[in-house]
Amino acid sequence: MWVKKKITPHSLRHSYATHLIEAGVDLLEVQQYLGHYSILTTAKYTHLTTHTGHNAAQRINALMDGFSISWGAVQ
Repeated sequence: MWVKKKITPHSLRHSYATHLIEAGVDLLEVQQYLGHYSILTTAKYTHLTTHTGHNAAQRINALMDGFSISWGAVQ
């Protein structure tokens, strides 16, 4: 399988920043790594992680649905 999308230095930088944010690296740290003057520029990368966060919440809820919790005990 071949990737048909053009890979540029910008796309690699963008991917790197997105993965850092998804891994939980602080936004101010990512700003420093990328050399952005404004945090607003760096914040543009956060919209890409909304989908990931939604999927994580669904998976956690599905796992928790398998537990029966009563007062003081997990069954």
